[in-house]
Amino acid sequence: MANDVATPVSASTEPPLFDTDIVPLGERALRRILDHVVAIGDEAETTYLEVKSDIDLASKLGIAKVAKFLLGAANRRPQDAARHFHGYAVLVIGAKKGETVGVPRGSEAHELEDSLRPYLGPHFPMFEFGRISVNDEMEVLFVIAQPPEPGQSILPCHKEFQGGDRKDNLADGAIYVRGRSNSRPARAGEVLGLVERARGGGKPPISLSVSLVGEVHRVDRVDDVLQTLRDLEEEQFLKEPVLAEDAFARQSIILANSVFGGTAHLTQADRESALAKWRSQTNAHLRSAREHLLGVALGGAAISVVSHDRFIAKPHLIVTFHGCELLDYVGPDGADHEKATIPVLPSRSSLTPDIDVSAMRPALRNYPVAGSNSGGDARVTLTPDSLRPDVPWTTDRDDYVLIARDQQADTIEVSWALTEDGSDATTTGSFQVSTATLVDAADLYTSAFLSGP
Repeated sequence: MANDVATPVSASTEPPLFDTDIVPLGERALRRILDHVVAIGDEAETTYLEVKSDIDLASKLGIAKVAKFLLGAANRRPQDAARHFHGYAVLVIGAKKGETVGVPRGSEAHELEDSLRPYLGPHFPMFEFGRISVNDEMEVLFVIAQPPEPGQSILPCHKEFQGGDRKDNLADGAIYVRGRSNSRPARAGEVLGLVERARGGGKPPISLSVSLVGEVHRVDRVDDVLQTLRDLEEEQFLKEPVLAEDAFARQSIILANSVFGGTAHLTQADRESALAKWRSQTNAHLRSAREHLLGVALGGAAISVVSHDRFIAKPHLIVTFHGCELLDYVGPDGADHEKATIPVLPSRSSLTPDIDVSAMRPALRNYPVAGSNSGGDARVTLTPDSLRPDVPWTTDRDDYVLIARDQQADTIEVSWALTEDGSDATTTGSFQVSTATLVDAADLYTSAFLSGP
């Protein structure tokens, strides 16, 4: 990679050397870029770097300026772009010569994407945002455009904008390119160059590595242990005293139970009704108790994905663990004894339902992990914004627990299928993972609910 060295105006005003053989992702790289901008200000602007000391991202003008930069960065020729920043281009917002001015905090990436999308169109390549704090109220923002690729189509503007200054205008259908220090409408020769880029062949084939982080568990005697706990719960319930006949004793029992808990304040009819209802829900209770016990006592799993030498935009990856079951991960901190035993009558403290954060997570906006069980297999669907070349993308280990359905299985087969945004092609692969040592459900219950701090 070549290094970009600014041409000195004179011996006394020569700007510092700036190495552009970096990938402009991550705080360290962004700070190097920011230091360069602060050192020389607008002189830093070039085909791969633009500087704006102040942009109001809540205004139409501010959004139009960012859109124009991204359109120009996307319409570069791959061989030219690759000379600096490994093909990326960066817009720095909130800095100028000698000062990091910053812009007000609060700009959310998804809100900016939503505002930019009408100008960029539905098939525009992914772009990223970075930020460096200036103080409690201000920050420097970075808009990072992806490297252009051979075979990539021309990307026109999709929406018109008319501002107070003609240089900020955008025209619907216009093609913008990066000039020496700004984005501008393409000239005839540049349009022809982009046509050649589009003819330059498709993207290189996808080479993907998929691996499991964590374990596929094997557990023995789960149903037996939970049924035993249920039998003990019923036995204990039947041993508890019924409502006393003596009025004074009855009031004393009610008072004691209101303070310390218990069931002695119930009449015999109430107790029989509660027990009958509890027995009628045995199957549902056992399923719920099993999910909670295993979700608490077993470690979570994650998936790591690496795309070799290839940027993948908006991948859709389905990973199938054959002969496995997937359960929500709860973790030790979420252990609730009553959820594992399902008492005939819940305690007063459990009458108010807990908020299950793990159950809420998949509903969060654009959460990239979803799991399900289908046909005896566990299926995990991953939808990250992108996969960067040779940069591992790994899910969190608090999403789900994997359990082998066959307790005797030493290994399980894992298959995956990947599709990329804008392509009908499917890339597939498979691998095997060893299962964890078989554990007894009674030991899991003891360690999760009976072990002291």
